[in-house]
Amino acid sequence: MFQNFTTPSDAFNGNNRLADLRKQMQKENISAFLVPHADEHQNEYLPERAERLAWLTGFTGSAGFSIITLKQAIVFADGRYTVQVNEQIDKSAFSAESLVDTPPSKWLEANMKEGDIIAYDPWLITLNQLKTFEKAARATNSKLQPIDNLIDRIWADQPPEPMGIVALHDIQYAGKSANDKITEIQKVIIDKKCDFTILTDPASLAWLFNIRGTDVVHNPLALGFAIIPAHEKPLVFMAEQKFNNKTKAALSEIANLHAPTELENKLIEISKNKSVLCDPDRVSVALADIINNTGGKITHGRDPVVLPRAIKNEVEQNGAHNAHLRDGVAMAKFLCWLDAQPCNTISEIDAATKLEAIRSQNALDMKSVLKEISFDTISASGPHAALPHYRVNEDSNRMLGNGEIYLVDSGGQYEDGTTDITRTIAIGTPSKEAITNFTLVLKGHIAIDQAKFPKGTRGIDLDILARHALWQNGKDYAHGTGHGVGSYMNVHEGPQGIHRRAMEPLQPGMIISNEPGYYVEGEYGIRIENLVLVSQLQDIGGNIEVHTFENLTWAPIDKHLIDKSLLTSSEINWLNDYHRMVFEKISPHITGKTLKWLEMVTSKL
Repeated sequence: MFQNFTTPSDAFNGNNRLADLRKQMQKENISAFLVPHADEHQNEYLPERAERLAWLTGFTGSAGFSIITLKQAIVFADGRYTVQVNEQIDKSAFSAESLVDTPPSKWLEANMKEGDIIAYDPWLITLNQLKTFEKAARATNSKLQPIDNLIDRIWADQPPEPMGIVALHDIQYAGKSANDKITEIQKVIIDKKCDFTILTDPASLAWLFNIRGTDVVHNPLALGFAIIPAHEKPLVFMAEQKFNNKTKAALSEIANLHAPTELENKLIEISKNKSVLCDPDRVSVALADIINNTGGKITHGRDPVVLPRAIKNEVEQNGAHNAHLRDGVAMAKFLCWLDAQPCNTISEIDAATKLEAIRSQNALDMKSVLKEISFDTISASGPHAALPHYRVNEDSNRMLGNGEIYLVDSGGQYEDGTTDITRTIAIGTPSKEAITNFTLVLKGHIAIDQAKFPKGTRGIDLDILARHALWQNGKDYAHGTGHGVGSYMNVHEGPQGIHRRAMEPLQPGMIISNEPGYYVEGEYGIRIENLVLVSQLQDIGGNIEVHTFENLTWAPIDKHLIDKSLLTSSEINWLNDYHRMVFEKISPHITGKTLKWLEMVTSKL
């Protein structure tokens, strides 16, 4: 099993840990200490050692922040985690705030006073984050102070640094050699009139050097840093224990390998009078200070790997199609099995375990390997489905009850692609309200899928399509409509997205999710998610060329939850065409009861 179901945090330790932290703050004469959900690489998903926010507060969401003062302890979370954060934190020790409505910088402006010292770990705060905190400090006449991490002082059993083995990602999956990629990135550095760039994102290292690792759960990343000079051989800073002889030899041909402890000295050695391209959303204050203090000049600019990584080449696109076909077969087998289970006989953990087992075996049956799941399966029944990022554990586990909604959001990591799919299933007879709301969500999903849009269109421009039907009924959801997805990489990948802040133009080859939803706290949740590929520009007969979305995900949508009277004829045709394609693609790979079931659930509405 790739997923475990142990209870992820212990809020009851919050008061004791808070007291220990405050002793350290008093020792250093600190008024406030900042605790981001971050590591030195600004990963979304963290290695165990870096889960400081969860260890201190009990909150385990993938986005969060905490501010600790001598009298207050605030945990900030966004709309995906509003319910979760209040359930996980110890209310006698912590209070919750909205990460969007009252971000940490605004809270500091409202609560700090002249002379207060706000301390932070400079390895965990980025250049852009620092700007917001500097503004708050100026507004309150308080002072920002970098310091070694105070939580590391009191976390007695803090896990060690991860040392997962690094593997080469073969060109049959990558589609482009590491040497060609390095040349491409060096051209960007030259165009920016810089001498070198520093890469802090392990996903950028993975793409650039065609490597994958196991340092972060479910994400095939090897933690490390890289310096890419405009004209010379790159420098990779990664623990030697992670390399076997084959990988070390291959990497040594294209880069100079160094221990992570050498990073600071190397930066000092090469930064003087040099222009360094730094992504202000990825590069930490600690690294920037080294460059500045050595006499280097920082040029702000996006990590040059981000965009080419997001635009999948032909080999990666073909891999995505193959991985999703394989995953669709697994989903058909799972949904058929689920449909045959009587109400109140299986639990959320039973379902998640079964899905993982089917994915794993099905991959072998189709001459592949499930390397990992792409994230902890969201296996959520009834009220748990109302938590967009619910993670079932042994304490929260519940049965799939009659008349309830079951939401399953899951994915797989295969060498040729990363998958992510959500289906919402009626267990027994669903309520009329749930059927109505599911149909409104489906209308939004179809609107995104059918979109035709000109060059330069951004995700923010499309987001309204997914929400329109819900808005007309006074309803909405608090998460984005779509996120980018990697190629045997992170399941959440920028810069593309479909949401209210998605400013990146969508380009051919980008993979993005289409996942509108609706949630009724304490009752049920709905989400329908497929992954889609942005097409090349096409001439459809007007005066502009347009992009479309090409579906990658093939799995039935539960017709028990659809009110046909709320759909237009175009929407009904879309659903029938989609289900026809699901049957055509999946049926050659299944037999017996599963084939009969698939024929039934993909029949015309």
